[in-house]
Amino acid sequence: MTDARTVLGVFPDEKSAVSAVWALKKTPWTVKTVYSPVPSPEMAAALPVRPSRVGYFTLVGGILGFFLGFALAAYTSLQWKLIVGGKPVVALVPFFIVGFEFTILFAVIGNVAGLIHQMKLPDYKALKNRDPRCTGRHFGVAAVCPGADVDKLTEFLQQKGAETRMMP
Repeated sequence: MTDARTVLGVFPDEKSAVSAVWALKKTPWTVKTVYSPVPSPEMAAALPVRPSRVGYFTLVGGILGFFLGFALAAYTSLQWKLIVGGKPVVALVPFFIVGFEFTILFAVIGNVAGLIHQMKLPDYKALKNRDPRCTGRHFGVAAVCPGADVDKLTEFLQQKGAETRMMP
């Protein structure tokens, strides 16, 4: 859709917004986003769920942390060269402990970085499209359609009980 337009329908209650989302699935139009004042399990069930990629950030952070921790311990040990009782300078078992601690630290850092990245924070563009009523008790459903279908989509949302407006 090169000439895609977005129409926002503001619904007075959750039930009508959820029914509109379910009804939009049967049309050629797609739901772009939903604005909700409270978490809604019914709305979450109506929306398509994509798998989260945050776990990959956590995994990469953990692997990177293990090797960085092990390398830091080995590097420090090689710089000081404290040979005690003929033991090797780079001892594996104690360095695995340091690597494990770094694994936890970097996995947490990777997880937070992944959350921020996948949530696309900060999202300043969404603020200009926000309808202030959707922070109180109203629910907003933004749907995308070709430019020729704007009137049909607007009428469809109004039949479901929404007040409509065009989004930029």
